[in-house]
Amino acid sequence: MKKLLIVVDMQNDFIDGALGTAEAQAIVENVDRKIREYDEAGNLVIFTADTHTEQYMETQEGSNLPVPHCIRGTAGWEISDKLFRPEDAPVIEKETFGSKDLGIMLMELERAGETPEAIELVGLCTDICVISNAMLVKAFLPEVPVTVDSACCAGVTPQSHENALEAMKMCQIKIV
Repeated sequence: MKKLLIVVDMQNDFIDGALGTAEAQAIVENVDRKIREYDEAGNLVIFTADTHTEQYMETQEGSNLPVPHCIRGTAGWEISDKLFRPEDAPVIEKETFGSKDLGIMLMELERAGETPEAIELVGLCTDICVISNAMLVKAFLPEVPVTVDSACCAGVTPQSHENALEAMKMCQIKIV
């Protein structure tokens, strides 16, 4: 199979909404360029979307991060319209940091004999959802090379971004 790009949570609330940062805004063009490169080469692109309900504040995450965000159906939940979206690119909704459905999809690809030759992750936030999904990918497909493009990621803070990149390196995830 071809390469796979996983675009993690490039949603309005993480870019310039409820949890937006200048660092997140600064990577949008890089992520857009990366998506276009993958699509033009005929590779697979998938998106994840952090997805919560109106009851977010009643969840464990809501009690630890009391900022409602990515509530299904709101503008903040939408993938940024500044990003190219290939017509066939699925969006996997996830209610947790790491996507259970992404793991299942990777297992199904492997069972069908369509294991990606390499997987790259980009997106937000490096220190929460990118690292969670990168570790999930390594758990489901340990022999597939996994890369994270640091210029296409941003963390909650610049320091936590760097800490997450270092942690992923230790887990044999290539950082470029």
